[in-house]
Amino acid sequence: MMSHLAYASGISAVPLLGETIGANLRRTVDRFGDREALVVRQQDYRATYLQLWEEVSRLARGLFALGVQKGDRVGIWSPNRFEWVITQYATARLGAILVTINPAYKTAELEYALNQSGVSVLLLARGFRQSAYVPMFEEVRPKLPAMRHSFVIDDDWQRLNDMGQAITEQGIEKREAELQFDDAINIQYTSGTTGFPKGAMLSHHNILNNAYFVGQALRYTERDRVCIPVPLYHCFGMVMGNLACTIHGACMVIPAEAFDPLKVLEAVAAERCTSLYGVPTMFIAALDQPRFGEFDLSSLRTGIMAGAPCPVELMNNVVHKMHIGEIAIAYGMTETSPVSTMSAHDDPIHRRVGTVGRVQPHVEIKIVDAAGQVVPRGASGELCTRGYSVMLGYWNNSEATRAAIDAAGWMHSGDLATMDDEGYVNIVGRIKDMIIRGGENIYPREIEEFLHTHPAISEAQVIGVPSVKFGEEVMAWIKVKPGAGLAEADLCAFCKGRIATFKVPRFWKFVDAFPMTVTGKVQKFRMREIAVEELGLQSAASAKTA
Repeated sequence: MMSHLAYASGISAVPLLGETIGANLRRTVDRFGDREALVVRQQDYRATYLQLWEEVSRLARGLFALGVQKGDRVGIWSPNRFEWVITQYATARLGAILVTINPAYKTAELEYALNQSGVSVLLLARGFRQSAYVPMFEEVRPKLPAMRHSFVIDDDWQRLNDMGQAITEQGIEKREAELQFDDAINIQYTSGTTGFPKGAMLSHHNILNNAYFVGQALRYTERDRVCIPVPLYHCFGMVMGNLACTIHGACMVIPAEAFDPLKVLEAVAAERCTSLYGVPTMFIAALDQPRFGEFDLSSLRTGIMAGAPCPVELMNNVVHKMHIGEIAIAYGMTETSPVSTMSAHDDPIHRRVGTVGRVQPHVEIKIVDAAGQVVPRGASGELCTRGYSVMLGYWNNSEATRAAIDAAGWMHSGDLATMDDEGYVNIVGRIKDMIIRGGENIYPREIEEFLHTHPAISEAQVIGVPSVKFGEEVMAWIKVKPGAGLAEADLCAFCKGRIATFKVPRFWKFVDAFPMTVTGKVQKFRMREIAVEELGLQSAASAKTA
């Protein structure tokens, strides 16, 4: 019988939203115009929904005056700021496709993403942490034929907004009337197994509905205030965070440009946040903050932990010490907008640490074997998702799209999972070699191809090794060309400023050969075993039981 197979569909009496992001925001403004919509603490910025709408409209008119058309790609390269949020909704109202650039990107990654997506207008911050964005952009700009305009947010924001003074609101509304909710509205880059990131193309319908049902699962109302310390460039921030708030009339609270545990605690206490997001390492850092006991976190009710497994001890601390009794665990991927499964507010703790919840409304999931057959419940196989949430495809990459989404519309995750008799899903491993470091997805092939550009490297193999702090760390095994001299410091210097810091290997090992199968394939599992033994590494799970 079908009930014994690892398939589930999210039955719901609540219909999908059939509207664009701009239309949805307008409805929220009409209902909750006087309520606070956005707080960005490091900029001392506050806006009600009516004020947010006015700022979104002003930027939309500026971009319209610049000649931005429906389907044009507008890029944003910035840490979490109020301008990021304004840009998200202004581009949606115009039907422009927002290309979100990872704040950690360096020149090679920036050039690839801007060129591959054909960004014609870029909004960028002056910089972030140790990265000076403007010189990096100027270095790659001659190689970007589609680029027409760039604006440094810190310097040019007012000028860009003022450009639209001659554009009427009726002009923007006329453009909005031409949009369809199935139009692409967002391109988010995911690291590629081929060495190049792929741009997941998401529609209004994809991300608006995913945010809607995430907010429903968290029981959001206009009285909620959501602390969003996760990056906005990713679905966790801009969909599960921003969109879930604006759909339900809740307030977006951004504590800092990037995650800082002290600033998160300050924001929750000062703003009386009811919800908090993060990957497990963020919750651990908040609990371990020396001043943790100073802050009143009693306003917290719910939140989302995603991106990596949650240890039992951490879940207990989050529930009891942070007062987040309804904390939810979510699973998904950028290509599915992102959430496919999620725990319920009243699921027992063992369900929240041992599973990633059950299928979301209007979504189907199944678990299949290598032949594509649905496996019995309890057996492991590849997790696949189908429904409104599946991306339109990878931007300008039909081959990768066909490899990911099969003829029946199923998005293949590459993750190994099981489903129990009650429909709860557990992620048990990964088919691909993807490394998840502190919630960041890292594909070894991308780093390997970069390392192979070093003139002294004959071959590079990259693996993930256990880490108590981050879940996994990156390790590179290097085979040096005959006669060449190479040290660990040389490789760290080679990577610095050229690939994102979180992708730079934490461990290096120089070898004459790699463990191989009889057919000549590198045995990465064996490399991992050797590394764990030689380095004496522990996983987070083994550290807890030690």
